[in-house]
Amino acid sequence: MNIVVFDLETQNLFEDVGGRDPSRLRLACAVTWSSLKNDFTVYWEQDVPALIAELKSAGRVVGFNLKGFDYEVLKPYAPGERLAFLPTLDIQEDLFRALSFRLGLDAVARATLGETKIADGVQAVTWWREGKLDLLAEYCKMDVDVTRRIYEFGCANGYVHYFTRLGSKQKVQVNWRC
Repeated sequence: MNIVVFDLETQNLFEDVGGRDPSRLRLACAVTWSSLKNDFTVYWEQDVPALIAELKSAGRVVGFNLKGFDYEVLKPYAPGERLAFLPTLDIQEDLFRALSFRLGLDAVARATLGETKIADGVQAVTWWREGKLDLLAEYCKMDVDVTRRIYEFGCANGYVHYFTRLGSKQKVQVNWRC
């Protein structure tokens, strides 16, 4: 089965579009990692049809907040597509079901892998606006790689770690069929 790990960055922030509607943010850059290719692919706004084709061909799409954010950003580019119905493991959603509160990718990455994100969505939009597309793509690729390694850790061990807001390291059981 081809597992596709996916993340995207946007051209705008919520404050730029007058509300919290991800479908208005516009895609700047997306990155996938495919288990069949064992490699990354970078997509720009003009490449969205190829991105959606890759997501639709996957046996499973893995990401962090895909259903609440990434798929919503893609909606205007794919009218009629039901991306939320793709075979998806949304790690944030799965952890929320287990814990009843939301975690950020960085809290899970730091506790599980000992790594932190190199930037955030605000910095990604800044890079987009400054035309620093190489930095934007590299940041998105790093988020995909971290997400992939968290997924692989959870598959292999049946749990991942996270840091609470007070800084204590906790373990949460996961049942990710890999």
